[in-house]
Amino acid sequence: MRCSSFDAGMCRSCAWIERPYPEQLAAKQAHVAGLLADHRALTWLPPVASAEEGYRNKAKMVVGGTVEDPRVGVLDERGHTVDLRDCPLHTPGLRAALAVLAEFVSLARLEPYDIGARRGELKYLLVTQSPDGELMVRFVCRSTEPLARLRKHLPWLLAALPVRVASLNVQPLPAAVLEGDREELLTEQGELGMRLAGLELALRPQSFFQTNTAVAAELYRQARTWVDEADPATVWDLYCGVGGFALACADGTRDVVGIETSREAVASATASARRAGVRGVRFAAGDAAAFARETGRAPDLVIVNPPRRGIGDLADWLEASTVRTVVYSSCNAVSLARDLARMSSLTPVRGRVLDMFPQTAHAETLVLLERR
Repeated sequence: MRCSSFDAGMCRSCAWIERPYPEQLAAKQAHVAGLLADHRALTWLPPVASAEEGYRNKAKMVVGGTVEDPRVGVLDERGHTVDLRDCPLHTPGLRAALAVLAEFVSLARLEPYDIGARRGELKYLLVTQSPDGELMVRFVCRSTEPLARLRKHLPWLLAALPVRVASLNVQPLPAAVLEGDREELLTEQGELGMRLAGLELALRPQSFFQTNTAVAAELYRQARTWVDEADPATVWDLYCGVGGFALACADGTRDVVGIETSREAVASATASARRAGVRGVRFAAGDAAAFARETGRAPDLVIVNPPRRGIGDLADWLEASTVRTVVYSSCNAVSLARDLARMSSLTPVRGRVLDMFPQTAHAETLVLLERR
């Protein structure tokens, strides 16, 4: 992949861009396998490759410059905004949308936030594209001051782009925080449908979803294959997000429970299950470790998909439990290795590296553990 911003030294986010892609994939596989080398029963499946560019379904862009000449991109080391609306990692639809959104910033008189002066309103543009080409656009602002102008000019935006969901997120803090708690919906529709792996997940503005749709689909398919082979009657999907794993593994006969701290994500998961008519699945907001400790009977199988820090004390609960099978999806192989070391009764038997983030050192790892 070639990138003019990287070549010009304006953006260094893609630290591996100069490495041939097969070499990137092999390096990620070797890194993860090395961290888990103590687990001798672990067999590795071939890694899942990604498109080298155009794979990101979400753009998280700082907005700088002026109302008349907005810049949409990232901050450099001096705190200046580098315009990256043509970033080749984004889907073509996102790149086209960012150009139109820059026009909309001027039309709606959305003053970009100046970090040094603590002046202005618009801090970030967060844009997600579904596999069907529809968009969710979130304007992260310091206050609700631009709300009336956003509503006034929204018809122009809806005519220019396939926007299904638009919102204003209020982030008043003078800090590098991506979003705040308050969300003001601008459109009638509040959910963006993400179709993948035979599912349609309903994303709300504050819901998390993997940024690489094609590789996320392979992640769900692989997990579903392992769950079907284990054939559990009861499944917990902990750190379930918008319910992707839970819904992928539900077959109408299993009792599947998804637990997630984000109420917004739980609402998305519940809406997806209802829309798909999936039986035997329910979702609840709560802490994964607390739910496990406080629920009387352990399930047959647990799926965990934690943040980068890993599962922490939940590993000790799993070790002491009667859970027969664990499917662990990790975005950080270091915390994965640490967690596996705390679960000596659960043996890693199969693993797979999935390249969610080409041109970077990051990857997703899926591991199947069995109690032996």
